[in-house]
Amino acid sequence: MTDGKTSALITYGRRLLGELPGGWRYVQLGDLEKEGIITDIQDGNHGEKHPKSSDYVASGIPFVMARDLIDERLDLIHCNFITRQQAECLRIGFARPGDVLLTHKATMGRVAIVPKGHDFIMLTPQITYYRIGNKARLDESFLKYVFLSPAFQYQLNASSDQSTRKYIGISAQRNLWIPLPPANEQRAIAHILGTLDDKIELNRRMNETLEAMARAIFKSWFVDFDPVRAKAEGRQPAGMDAATAALFPDAFQESPLGKIPKGWRVSPIGDALDAVGGSTPSTEEPAFWDGEISFCTPKDMAPLRSPVLIDTERRITESGLQQISSGQLPKGTVLLSSRAPIGYLAVTEIPVTVNQGIIAMICDKELPNLYVLHWAKENMDTIIANANGTTFLEISKRNFRPIQALVPPPTILSKFMEAVVPMYKRIVNNIFKSKTLSQIRDGLLPNLISGEVRIMTTERILSKKESHPSP
Repeated sequence: MTDGKTSALITYGRRLLGELPGGWRYVQLGDLEKEGIITDIQDGNHGEKHPKSSDYVASGIPFVMARDLIDERLDLIHCNFITRQQAECLRIGFARPGDVLLTHKATMGRVAIVPKGHDFIMLTPQITYYRIGNKARLDESFLKYVFLSPAFQYQLNASSDQSTRKYIGISAQRNLWIPLPPANEQRAIAHILGTLDDKIELNRRMNETLEAMARAIFKSWFVDFDPVRAKAEGRQPAGMDAATAALFPDAFQESPLGKIPKGWRVSPIGDALDAVGGSTPSTEEPAFWDGEISFCTPKDMAPLRSPVLIDTERRITESGLQQISSGQLPKGTVLLSSRAPIGYLAVTEIPVTVNQGIIAMICDKELPNLYVLHWAKENMDTIIANANGTTFLEISKRNFRPIQALVPPPTILSKFMEAVVPMYKRIVNNIFKSKTLSQIRDGLLPNLISGEVRIMTTERILSKKESHPSP
């Protein structure tokens, strides 16, 4: 006869992973802890000393929430911070470099590894860290990929308490099963998947650099007015050819926005483009949903991704499209999330419809879309200042359209687009490359983690797919 634990193991294996290769075994996370392979499983700080929003400071000890785990990496730039003095008053919830993080409350199943460069970080109770004590027997990157595998994610969600919102505590996490290959296969699997992730990360960093370059040009020309100031002082604008420099004036004039270059003007943003909103077809009507038309919500415009929309989570039918007065918006439309939260931005690379949480800017009048994208970034404080609401802030189209915008001459706008469009095209190309790499990784991951595809086979598949990427 089999005991309950063995029976559960057999059931889990047959339903989720099947038979494992020789030398592999199934193991519960709690057993890895008992064996000393994992030395600590702990979630974030609880209790009355738990940091509040009023405790956040500009820099210090990272105070990490579930939202800071993005695309299998930990964002330690845009997270909140607390002082070291406050952190040292707390008792638990400190993760260290190399710890594998897993979100387990409300937002379930996000994973990341704490990078080097921080003595420790502070976690909220939404996150559990797994500290590996014997890395000769368990590779931290392999554990990360196990946590990301569909089989583990299914098990995680199926084991959670869903009475109010999803949650799985430490005790229940210890009961979760994972496959455990020999250490050399763990490292090989992690290396193959990690190579793909490294290429995706390289593309992301390259896009950050390209975005920063485009934003620097916009700020120099249209915020700081560096070329105009240089000419006013009798200097040649730095880094600018003579033909472009000749397009800029050498003096300023007063305007509702303060001093602006002579000959330029100010206009309500709603006069310089078409600002429209959207709506959501009834979710109780199946005929409106699961069609071929992309339907964008602020969730599709999540932060820290390049501001380019290439896909949406949901789609509507032609019947659903008829329920949205703004219709299908053209490629190149600039999208701004207008509530919960205000400020996500994206340029569409696809025709798209939008819900009521987005202001869509169709740039077919005076201002081109990449100028509008950067204008919105630079003027976000003004946009938010024009928002209102009792439950949450929202910038309505009525309040958005009158916001004053600088309108440079068409010749200068044309030169700006000439400078930044190649950067934007490279960003888009990198995003599509990363999408292909993600598809390859996501296809390999469950087969590698289960042992269904072994390392030699994987290397051949990977080589073939990278040589002939999908469009």
